[in-house]
Amino acid sequence: MSFDPVARLVVYHDAINALDFSTIETMFAEDAVYDSGGLGGVVTGRGPIMEGFRSYFQAYPDQVATDSVIEPLDGRRVRSVWTLTATHSSTGDKLVRAGEEIVTFDAQGQILRVEVTDTAA
Repeated sequence: MSFDPVARLVVYHDAINALDFSTIETMFAEDAVYDSGGLGGVVTGRGPIMEGFRSYFQAYPDQVATDSVIEPLDGRRVRSVWTLTATHSSTGDKLVRAGEEIVTFDAQGQILRVEVTDTAA
């Protein structure tokens, strides 16, 4: 393994918080799978994942997410525990979420799979 999965996850989360879609896109493998209610369930493929990200952040452009835990698991998997707040751009409704994310990287450091589980906020 020629990269640090924990450091790679920090880069990914920093790109999300900065709404740096170019960096986010380069982090996903072409055939990545993203499993989260926030993006509408299971999404397969870099293009559809990025469409989901762009749609979500159009609705919630002020999202602020914070990790309380980032820890390595086995191999190239990393776990994070996070909270986020955001405001819907059209309705003004507040969104508060908390959850756990397991991210699996390939040997080159691209994201193969993201599994998000929401917990009580």
